Amino acid sequence: MTARLLTLEVNGTTHHIAARDHATLLEVLREDLGLTGTKHGCELGECGACTVLVDGAPWLSCLTVAREAEGRRVTTIEGLAKGPEPHPLQVAFADLGAAQCGYCTPGVLMSASSLLETDPVPTTQQIKEALAGNLCRCTGYIKIIEAVHLAAERAGAASGPGTGGAS
Repeated sequence: MTARLLTLEVNGTTHHIAARDHATLLEVLREDLGLTGTKHGCELGECGACTVLVDGAPWLSCLTVAREAEGRRVTTIEGLAKGPEPHPLQVAFADLGAAQCGYCTPGVLMSASSLLETDPVPTTQQIKEALAGNLCRCTGYIKIIEAVHLAAERAGAASGPGTGGAS
């Protein structure tokens, strides 16, 4: 089993890790870095529980060989909040009860945060499309979609008039 030194930027911190050549990003995040918020689901790229952001775009970490993330910015659910302040999506999910068992929630939040970065006022159809790769067996998606809309509304209101945000 061959290992090589990887340099990964995860949640703004540079890590030097000796990882097997075939190690997935999911394995490195959970086993080597102790970032267990990214969930281990189907290992087939079908459930989205392992979704992380790589350079701001959703990637399935179970299908990504860790070395593919070298030289890129990786953000996990642990890095979504800004310091002690939860991300607006995290607050909206809590406020609306959009998470039931919570297993899919980290992946859903990562996909939704990428959407809101690219489109701060998405339509319901855009939210559905952005979350199409994230399976939830508990909620039926209604509360999840409502929470994404609520986070977008709150972010727009926080920007205020004249600051480039929605008013």
